[in-house]
Amino acid sequence: MIGPSSSHTAGVVRIASAAIRILGSLPTHATITFYNSFARTYEGHGSDRAIVAGLLGMATDDKRIREAFDYAKEAGLQYVFQSVGNASTMHPNTIRLQLRDERNGHSVEVIGQSRGGGVIRIVEVDGFPSDFSASLHTLIIDADDRTGSIAFIASVIAHDDCNIATMFVSRKGKNDAARQFIEMDSGLRAITLDYLRQLSWVQRVTYIPNID
Repeated sequence: MIGPSSSHTAGVVRIASAAIRILGSLPTHATITFYNSFARTYEGHGSDRAIVAGLLGMATDDKRIREAFDYAKEAGLQYVFQSVGNASTMHPNTIRLQLRDERNGHSVEVIGQSRGGGVIRIVEVDGFPSDFSASLHTLIIDADDRTGSIAFIASVIAHDDCNIATMFVSRKGKNDAARQFIEMDSGLRAITLDYLRQLSWVQRVTYIPNID
């Protein structure tokens, strides 16, 4: 691990690593908001370099983290830092990432928490509440909220001999857009992901192997 602490460096890099995998690419633009204790310490503890390094695809032990700003300039990554020092409803070490890749028009907003020891929780994606660590294989499915959809997805995963560790489901309303966050002990085959993507009531499938 590079940096003064696991919470302020390793956890921060891992939040960014999860976010770029949800986006599906490295971003060209990023608005980075630090909350609570992070808002007061992110510059002194190097969390600003750590988050930029993660957005560039660097790992927690990458020695280039210290020069992340220079590498961001070379890569053309534009970023802005913001801080909110008193967000009472949020975990002390919270980061909001608003990412955009102008090359393909994709964007995402991710809220993550650094829990210590490099452990993270992704607690919101594009306004949908979530609860996953990205330390397991993670499947994110955007689909219509329809009867039996959760059981059907679980059955497909089971037929791939894959065990579900956790599942968190959010929806905008009854029979409206829904998002499933599924953590699994092992990975899924490409053919299974392709099958899920071709279902008429599924809009998007995002697969994140263990980010470590």
